[in-house]
Amino acid sequence: MEIQILERDDRNLSFILKGVDVAFANALRRIILAEVPTMAIDKVLFVENTSVFFDEIIAHRLGLIPLTTDLDSYVLPEECSCGGTGCDQCQVVLSLKVEAKDDIVTVYSRDLVSQDPKIVPVSGDIPIVKLKKGQKLELEAYARLGRGREHAKWQPVSTVAYKYMPQISIDLEKCNKCGNCVENCPRRILRLEDDQLVITNIIECNLCRLCEEVCPSKAIKVSWDERTFIFRLESTGSLPPERIVEEAIKILIRKSEDFENELKKLR
Repeated sequence: MEIQILERDDRNLSFILKGVDVAFANALRRIILAEVPTMAIDKVLFVENTSVFFDEIIAHRLGLIPLTTDLDSYVLPEECSCGGTGCDQCQVVLSLKVEAKDDIVTVYSRDLVSQDPKIVPVSGDIPIVKLKKGQKLELEAYARLGRGREHAKWQPVSTVAYKYMPQISIDLEKCNKCGNCVENCPRRILRLEDDQLVITNIIECNLCRLCEEVCPSKAIKVSWDERTFIFRLESTGSLPPERIVEEAIKILIRKSEDFENELKKLR
């Protein structure tokens, strides 16, 4: 197996995964979505809420605020020595107290005060509720690690997808340089240079095969490499994208080992 990084920043990661089949690629994608743990608010204790929103609506909004995650300091509740009842090893408390004294006030995610500076909202600009003059909101929110298979609020990515590595072959003897494929390619990856048809960025090909359809001489053939995949993922900000992939691979290895051990028991 080989990995080649294409693009990388704080939230996004694109890479080429070589030497695997589609089952492995899909297993990696599903584990990224459903198994890599992140922090999210799970329970909310309301002290006072005189806003126009019911407690349940505010609690739901709080749960969907992405939180930065520290996988080295916290464990899943089911793996904690407290049995999941809530302690400093598996739970973080965030408090919020806002009152609209003189004018309308918008309560933002930045108003949440965390007991752990490493576990805070990814963005402070997420609106929670508006309070008119005289209204007040005071609560305690309890965040814990969870997995996307429990609820979407624990998914570490907003999107993760893959596609086969495209392969485009051009029969130069048949090609009459008509330019139909260049004009119709939706990704603009074909170009005529010095009276030659060239491929500029094959990674952007979406395998639509429109170039094949419009070529009168049938000089273009589009296919794909069944052992090479282009992955793209966007983190919610809870974890760096590289860490998400690393954790997913660790989980995949552990699940494979557990499955192998279970098979040995049957022999």
